[in-house]
Parts: sequence; C-alpha cells; structure tokens
Amino acid sequence: MIANHKGEIPFVILIIPFVLGIGLALSYARFADTGLLIIIAFALSVVFITLNIAYKKLNVYKIRWVGGVLIRLILFLFGWIIVAGYSELNRTDHFSKTKSQYIIVKINNEPVLKNGLLRFTATVEEGVNNKIKTPTSGTLLITLKDSTARDLYYGDELLIPAKYATVEPPYNPAEFNYKQYLANKNIYYQQFLFQGQYRVLAHDAGSPVIAYSLRLRQHLVEKLKANMHDPAAVAVASTIILGYRADLSSDVLQAYQNTGTVYVLTVSGAQVAVIYFMLSFSLGFLNRYKYGKVLRAVIIIGFIWYYALLTGLSPAVCRAVVVISMVVVGRTFNRYINSLNILAISAFALLLYDPYYITEVGFQLAYLAVAGLIIFRPVVYKWLKFKNKIADRIWSVCSVSIAAQVVTFPLSAYYFHQFPVYFLVSNLLAVLPVTIIMYTGIIYLLLPQIPIISRCLGYILEQTILLMNKMLVVIERLPLVSINKIWITGMECLLLYAIIIALFYFLYDRKVWLLRTCLMCVLLLSISISLKKINAQQTNSIAFLSLRKHVGIVMKNGDRAVVVSDLPDTDKNYKYSIQPYLDSSGVNDVQVYNLKQDMRSAFAAKRYNLIQFRDKKLLICKGRDNDVLLNDELKPDYVYISGNAHVFANAINEKYPQQMLVIDGSNSDKLIDLLQKRADSCNVKYSVLKRNKSLLIVSN
Repeated sequence: MIANHKGEIPFVILIIPFVLGIGLALSYARFADTGLLIIIAFALSVVFITLNIAYKKLNVYKIRWVGGVLIRLILFLFGWIIVAGYSELNRTDHFSKTKSQYIIVKINNEPVLKNGLLRFTATVEEGVNNKIKTPTSGTLLITLKDSTARDLYYGDELLIPAKYATVEPPYNPAEFNYKQYLANKNIYYQQFLFQGQYRVLAHDAGSPVIAYSLRLRQHLVEKLKANMHDPAAVAVASTIILGYRADLSSDVLQAYQNTGTVYVLTVSGAQVAVIYFMLSFSLGFLNRYKYGKVLRAVIIIGFIWYYALLTGLSPAVCRAVVVISMVVVGRTFNRYINSLNILAISAFALLLYDPYYITEVGFQLAYLAVAGLIIFRPVVYKWLKFKNKIADRIWSVCSVSIAAQVVTFPLSAYYFHQFPVYFLVSNLLAVLPVTIIMYTGIIYLLLPQIPIISRCLGYILEQTILLMNKMLVVIERLPLVSINKIWITGMECLLLYAIIIALFYFLYDRKVWLLRTCLMCVLLLSISISLKKINAQQTNSIAFLSLRKHVGIVMKNGDRAVVVSDLPDTDKNYKYSIQPYLDSSGVNDVQVYNLKQDMRSAFAAKRYNLIQFRDKKLLICKGRDNDVLLNDELKPDYVYISGNAHVFANAINEKYPQQMLVIDGSNSDKLIDLLQKRADSCNVKYSVLKRNKSLLIVSN
C-alpha cells in the first residue's frame, strides 16, 4: 500500500536518521565519545520538549522545520548511542580485559556438528585466576574436535583454559571477511579445543524457555525423519519449516542460489503467514462471542511468537511476527495502519533490541523485498492486463517475483556477485510446491503420530520436495542460468537503487525530471564500470596469496591470468581464497597449473621451479627440491620459499643479494625467524605471508 502523504508513514520518515546513526556508529564507533553523545542528545531532547510545551509563547509554529530537525538529530544520536551500549567490547567486564587462567562459559545456542567439528557460541560468565573467580561478560566462538562431545547442548556450563585468540582478518583480496561477519554478531574472539581440554560443570543452566524450544525443534526434526527417508528432502523440510539448516548440503543450497529461489530456504514471512491464515481460519468461530476477537488475537499472536522462538528468533521471522502481530491488533480493534508504517515500526523495534541486525544480509534483503512488494508490485502489475483469471493470477505471481527481484538485485549483486537469469520460471515452478510443503509440513508436525495419516503426509511432503529439487536442478543446468562475477562497489550499488527508484517513480508519476535523474545515474554507473574494466585490462600483476600451508601465485595480464598452486580449482580453499580475487580483478581467462607442471603462455612460462612472467623471474624453493637451481647465474627477482626449504637459508647473502623473499605459511616459525634475521643482516627485502596479508605487486 503506497502512501499518499508522508503523514501516513511517520515511522518510515523517522527511522531513516535512526538507521543512519546506527550505520555510522558501526563504522566509526572509535571516533566518538559516547558520554558526549549522551549529553548532546539529552540537551537536544530538553530543547525539543521545551519548544513543544512553549510553542505558542515562542512562536515556534512559524518555523515548523525546527522540530523536525531536532527530532531527526535526536534519533540519529540515539542510534549511535545504542550501538555503543550494545557493543560487548565497550563493557568494562569483558572477559578479554580480565587476566584469567581458566574461564567458565555457558553455551548460548544450539551446537552444530559438521565435518567432525562441533561449533557453538558461549557466554563467558566468569574468569578464574589462582582459584579466584571474577564475573565477566562477552561471547566466545568455540570449535571443539571431540567425538564424545555430542551430548553438549544449550545451557551447559564448561570450564576451559583461557587460551582464546582474536578472529583472523581476511588475508587475500576479495576474500570473505569472516572477522567482520562475527564482529557484526558481537563476537570478537574464538577458541579451538580438543578432547580433554574442557570439563562440564553443569547441564541445562540456560533459559528454560529457549532450552525447551530447541529440544522441541530437535524432536520435530526427528519426527520428520520418522516418515521421510531421503536425507536431502528431510534437510529441506527442516530448513523451510523449522529453520534448522545443519543438515542442508552445499549442493542443494547452490541449486537454490543459482535459480533465485534461495529465499525458500529461509524461514520468514511466508511461513508465518501460513500459520496466521491457518489459525485465523480455525479460530474464526470466536468472533461470534463478546470477547472472542480479543481471545482470538491473543492466541494467534502467542502462537506465532512461539513459532519465532522455535525457529531461533531469526530477524526475518521476527520482522514477520511483529508485522502480523500489529495487523492482528489493528484488525481486532478496527484500526487502519499503512503497510509501510508497520514495516518501519517492526524494523525500529528489532533494531532497538539488537542494532547489529542491520548488518545481516538476510535482514536487509527481507526488508527491501517486502518494501519492494508494497511499493513496486502495484506498478509492475499494471503493466499488463488479462481478462482470463488464470492468466491474471499467473501475472500476479510474476509481478511479485519481478518487484522483489528488482528491489533486491543491487544488494544481491553487491554481496553475492550473481544474478539468476531464470528467476521468473523458477519462482513460478516453486510457488505450488512450497505452498504444499508448508501446509503439509505444519499439519504433519501438529498432528500426533498416526501410522497411516503420518505416513501419507510424510510421503506427500517428501515427494513434493524431491520434485521441486529436480525441477530446480533442471533449471540450474540450463545455459546461462546465472550471471556471475558481478563485482560492484558500494557507490555503484547506491546508483543502481537511484536508477530503480527514479525509473519506477517515473512510471508511476510520469514527471520528466525523474527520467532525467534516472538517465544521469545510468551515465554515472556506466562511466564507473567502464573505468574499472579499462583499468583491469591494463593492469599486470603478481599476487602471492596467503593460503596457510598451500601455495597460491597468480600472474595477471589484463583479463587473463595464470595460477600456480598445489590446489586444484575444485578445492574449497581455491574457491574461498583464489577464485574471489580472480573474479574481482576482472579475469575472464584462467589457466591453473600445479607446482610440478611446466607451462608456456603468451605472457608467462614455467620450467621446473623457475617462472618467467613478462620481464620478472620467480624461483620457487620448496622443501629439498631446489639444490639444482641454486647457482650463480640465476638472478630471480622474487624467491618464493615454501615447505621449510632450509637449503635456502644459508644462500641469501652468497647467491641472491638483490632479490625479494616471499615466505609462505607452510614454513615453520623457527625457519621464518631465521630467514628474517638473515635477510635483515643482508639488507634483503622480504614479505612473510604467514598470518599476514597477501603480497600484491602491480606493474603497468
């Protein structure tokens, strides 16, 4: 429902400065004095209240903009202040600020077992130093390698050594920033434990409500497995209905991502809406009684909030629950509330609870998608008119998909670097199966175990999921299923949104200045993308990537590159650390060679351990295989030392006084220290990749 006047959507107007305050606080929190901000916000609040009380005496009504400016400034500062108060590192009792030999932690979420590792977050409650306990706060990410630890659960208290470490930043260009990802969840430290390095002090010490909901969810997952036999179908059902993603395979997830239907695997408004309609229909008889409407509203709101708790209180579910709760209250008391205003109120409430929600991609995409449906979907729907009811219904579904895809595309391109080409087809094919899955699954879980009925419902649920998966796999195998390697900057993302808003506003209002604005933004975006492409094609570089115990050397010549690595291009480490750099650099043609392969291309050649890239020479020294290449005639520009090549340590001064040493992470700390000392004594330049950023050498 599009607002006709800004008076209909006051929360939409007021939430903008509040969100800006949160965003700036997350980016520049270190450059502000929280105490000073509180004083300024309090002073502005006093001025605002005074002006409202004495508006007649002060003739404030003649300058109405003053009140608007003040309230926006107050909300902006309030957003900044709540971020500062919510950040765990700002607390004086944070566990990192207390010297401890041991710490007592309480598991605060459901542990997830994957690839033999048990991961969970825990609240650090106390630090122990010389048997003296000190109360602490803060969250710690714990990874446990112990086959006997499967009995650990939410609320368990553990005693562990205080040997935590800060989360490592990304060391390679365009690599996923896991440190920032955890920081956005208020987690700054992690610890890896082995069997015997922890002791369980107590069980079930957490919130009984959360513990009950998590155990019930686990029980419901087991109930799904009782009458469903395909693991992939069980995983999808658990994800769609209960938000339990632990069993979901990466292949299935990739298929949904490539076809633009990954939203199906996110418990959000659709599932909450299904529950709302089921309850609303079932409890309709209460409307005939005096207080029946109120009782019906209480039951519906209580049940959907319990469902939110059952699914882990994800931002998407919380948003939907808040919105539907307000709709239920409004309808119960016959009140009109604009949809955009409800959306803004729900966002405001969630950000008050946890301002870090704004950093979550799911939160951003969910609100943009719903806002797009409210604002853009009516515009799209008017593009075509059908007299046939079936055709009109199909176009209605298409208009929803187009509006949601258009409004989320810039953000999806910014975060995920791809665009699903067949999103209309895949969404149309997924509508009916998803509806059947949600209704069948919820009925199946609500009913007790009745042999014949449960088996039938389980069979329908399983076959529907398998059919949907097969359809999406067929679409995924079509040519050009998705446009990949879309790397845009934050400014380009904003330009895309400016284009979308101006274009749709023009289609709605037909004002010429909107079309001019749209074309100007298109021009600026085209210039920005063209300059990036020209720069990428003219840039030649060598990148020595930091890959822990692996070798990764990328020689880039314009939009072509040669990769020399001990990792195949199908390895997850290659896809995590090397592929993003290639994609972000505008590389279209890549050749991958292992360390033992010789090669020759237009701009690079390799024979044994010697590489020639344009006018630069690179020698790879790995283990004990390099004695044959250590001779006086060889004068490489770079020497790459890997695999504890001790043979090279004594040759720095004697044979290679001019080169630059590149020491990777596979070398021991002892050898690295020795190489650094030798290089320092001989004034030889060097770069250590171990626990450091990659080395990028650019030459045009």
